[in-house]
Amino acid sequence: EVQLVESGGGLVQPGGSLRLSCAASGFTFSNYGMNWVRQAPGKGLERVSTINYNGGYTWYADSVKGRFTISRDNAKNTLYLQMNSLKTEDTAVYYCNTLVGGTWKEGQGTQVTVSS
Repeated sequence: EVQLVESGGGLVQPGGSLRLSCAASGFTFSNYGMNWVRQAPGKGLERVSTINYNGGYTWYADSVKGRFTISRDNAKNTLYLQMNSLKTEDTAVYYCNTLVGGTWKEGQGTQVTVSS
């Protein structure tokens, strides 16, 4: 069974940093590209960042470019999102997801709240 478990969220002041983690199991993590997506209150799902299977390709939404860094450790089956210079508009539930067997899989999410 595919499982994705996000962690690392919390309350942080504007300008602060957080590192999110996504622990993957139930599939060959090193074969799959991964995404971080987020959903802010009252808004739709927004793709934040993507990384390919070996970390050789990354993509960022314009809204986070230069502030967020996606990475992965295939030996640990873990995906990361380093978030720096956080803004109030980054407040959202953050999910990792991937397409396995033609079906999108995602975790339960981790709440990030940026507020003074």
